[in-house]
Amino acid sequence: MQTREIVLARRPDGKARADDFSVQARELAPLQAGCVRLRALYWAVDPGMRSRLGGVRSYVEPVALGGVVGGAAVAQVLESRSERFVAGDLVTGLLGWREAGDFPEAALKQAPERGTMPASALLGLLGTPGMTAFFGMRDVGCVQAGETVLVTSAAGAVGAAAGQFARLMGARVTGVAGSDAKVEWLTGEAGFADAFNYKTIDDMAAELGRRFPEGIDVLFDNVGNRMVDAALPHMKVRGRIVVCGQTEDYSVAPQERHGIRNTSHLISKRLRVEGLLAYDHAARYGEAIAQINTWWREGRLVVREDISHGFDSLPAAFVDLFDGKAFGRRLVAASQVQGLAL
Repeated sequence: MQTREIVLARRPDGKARADDFSVQARELAPLQAGCVRLRALYWAVDPGMRSRLGGVRSYVEPVALGGVVGGAAVAQVLESRSERFVAGDLVTGLLGWREAGDFPEAALKQAPERGTMPASALLGLLGTPGMTAFFGMRDVGCVQAGETVLVTSAAGAVGAAAGQFARLMGARVTGVAGSDAKVEWLTGEAGFADAFNYKTIDDMAAELGRRFPEGIDVLFDNVGNRMVDAALPHMKVRGRIVVCGQTEDYSVAPQERHGIRNTSHLISKRLRVEGLLAYDHAARYGEAIAQINTWWREGRLVVREDISHGFDSLPAAFVDLFDGKAFGRRLVAASQVQGLAL
């Protein structure tokens, strides 16, 4: 069986471009014992992947030149030599940007019960974005009823989930987004108490002072140093800053990134700043999935997906993340997938 893979052709200089990637064909060898052969149905397109393309190791190894671009996917088992899986099973895992492939059973997870949620939710609310948002708000941000929460990149997959979870925990949530349409969606369907378009704001620090006259209890940041620095003077005593992502900084050399200058507030307000990785909470994903499914069945959550179709559209879908074109959870669906709901 032949498959195609998208590999890193060159390391991006600044923002990634579609021609930083190339497509290669490969013949799959006979399936080995303990492995399964998969056909991908949905691929995740995540801004955090940009940090792995630069060649510098962080919490995971960088993508090698000529290596398959990593990332999560939902896939269906075509053939199995595993006792855990049979043909037709739906699985998830870090399968990378490949149409089909062979994987050891230990690298895969059986898709959890989804109730009425679409299969694509396995890469959204029930996948890493949802787990990041849930544990980021509950365990890292320690959100309490009645508190004020600011979420940046609030119309993205993680931000939209995080803001809704904080709302369901009883907080008053304000979102920052990059278009008026996103602001309208956040304060309408997503139920945020407030939201604003940062592209129309000249002075972010002043805007935060106006919208949070009594201060911010929790900042859930997906953008980077510039936003954290602007928010520091407006944090409440014992406030918490959850550093989830740095979309503004991923494509910028470290020496060129915005610095954090307002650090005196860390002392005077006894603030806690903590980085967030969902994988630290992997042993408790089950409780998050159960709660999210309950909220979904009760009609208290909404999700917006931005889905492209066809394997070849993956590079362009990734580039769009950094041009502000994506709105919601960015996914690519295989051409044969037509709204698979399980």
